[in-house]
Amino acid sequence: MDRAKQLGEERIGRLLLKFSIPAIVGMIVNALYNIVDRIFVGQGVGSLAISGIAITFPITTVIMAFGMLVGIGSTALVSIRLGQQRRDEAEKIVANALILLVIISLILTVFGLLYKRPILRSFGAGEAVIKYADDYITIILLGVIFQNVGFGMNNLIRADANPKTAMFTMLIGAIANTILDPIFIFVFHQGIKGAAIATIISQALSAAWVLLYFFGKRSMLKIHRKNLYLKKRIILSIFSIGISPFSMQLAASVVTIILNRSLAKYGGDISIAAMGIINSVSMLILMPIFGINQGAQPIIGYNYGAQKYDRVKKTLKLAIIAATSICIVGFIIVELFPVSIISIFNRTDNELIKIGSNGIRIFLAMLPIIGFQIVSSNYFQAVGKPKHSMFLSLSRQVIILIPLLLILPRIFKLKGVWLAGPSADFLSSLITAIFLYVEIRNLNHIQKNGAH
Repeated sequence: MDRAKQLGEERIGRLLLKFSIPAIVGMIVNALYNIVDRIFVGQGVGSLAISGIAITFPITTVIMAFGMLVGIGSTALVSIRLGQQRRDEAEKIVANALILLVIISLILTVFGLLYKRPILRSFGAGEAVIKYADDYITIILLGVIFQNVGFGMNNLIRADANPKTAMFTMLIGAIANTILDPIFIFVFHQGIKGAAIATIISQALSAAWVLLYFFGKRSMLKIHRKNLYLKKRIILSIFSIGISPFSMQLAASVVTIILNRSLAKYGGDISIAAMGIINSVSMLILMPIFGINQGAQPIIGYNYGAQKYDRVKKTLKLAIIAATSICIVGFIIVELFPVSIISIFNRTDNELIKIGSNGIRIFLAMLPIIGFQIVSSNYFQAVGKPKHSMFLSLSRQVIILIPLLLILPRIFKLKGVWLAGPSADFLSSLITAIFLYVEIRNLNHIQKNGAH
């Protein structure tokens, strides 16, 4: 069966597994970049070095935001165009995405290197932490182009109906990072710089793999030289859809800054390290959900474009069930074994273990409903309704969470920082449920009346 045609005809359950499992593996592997860095840095350098990496997290989040702006925006657009049988237009989008990723990456590198110190201080980096943060982020900034090309274009491999190749992109990078981290940290004695060097080498390998795919013979969609110039119409279309995940990532960056400043005030540098660990664990649990989203997106986008709404609804339902199941398992592990989880990152710092194990149980208390919220937000993005998607994404990470982060710590101190997370998760899930109910009702009405 033609790889694009299968999106509209193959059984949904099988199709979602085929697309999601490689994406889930890829996203878990992507999460391991941060986790492996923090484990080796925590064991090899110390808790303050983990704080240093945590302080740089808003910068790496902004870098990822631009990769999502172009990568996810162009992927949704390509999936819809393939559903409309417009392959030439899809290839123009792929080529424009590559050029955009390169240009944006170079701008980010130059800007970041020029202003890194004042940025880090504004994020809450004190004298004990800023040297670690500076050493780490300087090297990461030099590799922005590898990160964004590898991540951004890898999304398009899934739209090209080749999820296994997309999975290998992530595997190559993560395996290389896991091997190189201990070599640079323990053998070459490069400390936190070694973790950063290992990361950008690994990302360069992933980027090379992705480019070989699109310029080689294996891809259905090709990058042609004639398409390698920017078209305003395509750029605006990519940005209009990609703005939702982009805004969500920027919001995550702002939230991390506010979090770090509150943690520095009410808990000190060690609580920042604890939050860095909690973010790593949260990412490991939620990355499979993003993998399910990436697997479901081309299926939903194609069938929505082809007006096969029963297949759209079934894909959404199965994605929500799978995401919720993963979140429940993650919740049980976090609540039962918090001390063991924190100890993986540093076995000797009793203060870190105490603060972190208490924080992780509270901050991730609403995990069971987060999968539903994330998948439902992604649905609106997949069907080309970026405003809905953006609002729902921001409701969890900005509209509700930031006010809570500003109010609750003043009342409950450090505990208030931990309580803000689950409170925002609960309220945003309620809002998302209302939006999805209205959307499905409208979709049923369209089906009944036979109108698009």
